[in-house]
Amino acid sequence: MNTTNDLLLVIDMQNIYTTGQKWACLDTEGVASRIMQLIQADVCSDVIFTRFLAPSNPTGVWKDYNRTYEDINKDVWSNEMVPQLRPALDKYPLYTKSVYSSLAIPEVLTSAKKADRVIVTGVVAECCVLSTVFALIDAGIYTIYLTDGVSGLDREKEAATELTLSGLSPLHLSMMTVQEYLKS
Repeated sequence: MNTTNDLLLVIDMQNIYTTGQKWACLDTEGVASRIMQLIQADVCSDVIFTRFLAPSNPTGVWKDYNRTYEDINKDVWSNEMVPQLRPALDKYPLYTKSVYSSLAIPEVLTSAKKADRVIVTGVVAECCVLSTVFALIDAGIYTIYLTDGVSGLDREKEAATELTLSGLSPLHLSMMTVQEYLKS
């Protein structure tokens, strides 16, 4: 069993990314199940959830984003965390961001710097997750990217993200499945 001081970072597991929704990812429900498996195994010393909400006073490209996705931004249900993970929110914090990288949240950055490694899970692989992984590496924080703990919009984008990150392994990060992590 893992005995390191790992932080499990759960990125943007919101309803809008579930099956049948406008931004549905390939396997959001499966990822949620595997995240709960990690939480229940109690192998990480800390767990943090993040969510993306559109900025209230956007600047630059975020103005266009707000205009284009106004319907989603205003839909409370779409922006809530997936039901499968909500019980964990009674125990672990949920922080809100209005940019792609979860490290833009001061509390997340502080916790990540205290961890031996950050275990990355969530959605969207090619967007918020990738941005967060690059920020973690830039901050000097070793990262474990759980390939089946992350989902993208489609398999091609997931594979492209994994290919990009593979060039940073093993110096900056490791890529493994949830089961491989649980056995490490």
